[in-house]
Amino acid sequence: MSFLNRKYPFPPSSHWLRDCAIYCAIVFLILYLLQPFGFSMYQGNKLLLALLFGAVTFGCCLVYGFVERPLIQRVSPWRIWHEALSILALILFVGICNFLVCSVVFDFPITLSSFLMFLYWTLIIGMIVTVCSISLNYYRHLRNQLETLLNKTTEQQTGIVITIHDTNVRGNDLQLPINDLLYIEAQKNNVAVSYVKDDKIATTELHTTLSAVLDDLKEFENIFQCHRSFVVNLNNITSAQGNSNGYQLKLGKCTTMVPVSRTYVPKLKSFIA
Repeated sequence: MSFLNRKYPFPPSSHWLRDCAIYCAIVFLILYLLQPFGFSMYQGNKLLLALLFGAVTFGCCLVYGFVERPLIQRVSPWRIWHEALSILALILFVGICNFLVCSVVFDFPITLSSFLMFLYWTLIIGMIVTVCSISLNYYRHLRNQLETLLNKTTEQQTGIVITIHDTNVRGNDLQLPINDLLYIEAQKNNVAVSYVKDDKIATTELHTTLSAVLDDLKEFENIFQCHRSFVVNLNNITSAQGNSNGYQLKLGKCTTMVPVSRTYVPKLKSFIA
């Protein structure tokens, strides 16, 4: 539910006429090339019939666009659940109009059972399309936000040197440029600090705790605890794999995949959203 209540990060398309034409073309191509739902049994000109359904789809999208765009401007903020309902409503509107045209073309009576069956399949297909569309767009946005944020932070922190203190051996503190730090892993009574040195991956063990390290580096938001045993430098993330249950982060040339446990996923998303 928290995902559905997030602000939908995409403004209304400024090319909505083009989008209407794309939806029209998709419907036309599916009908003409795949010929589903008994379309292949039509004895007349299938090209013209496919064009008819495409034109109906274009008209529906056009009308729906005139209604939806003022609504988006009045509802603030426009959330993910708003967008989901909007897409489902559009799919239903297009489907109902095409259903009525289909009843005329194929000359079959419109009954309650046939209409309910149509609504059933339309909603199933529509929900799949809606979930895929919103999820792909939203997580593409988050990835782009992360890349922009990390590039900006890396530039701002060029030349900054951090110190990670060894609480057991005086003079054994580790100093390094913050952008060279990859991750820190808790190992019993020590921590293992992985970083870049002379273009190679180096590791140094220090007698301290993750809590103490985070306290030392608390002014740097990109030093992020992603797991009870791991702290990662967000500046060096090159890719992420996973879902809401957890991620695996790749950091530059480092072969170790750093885990983001489920507990820390919301915090990571709120940081980059």
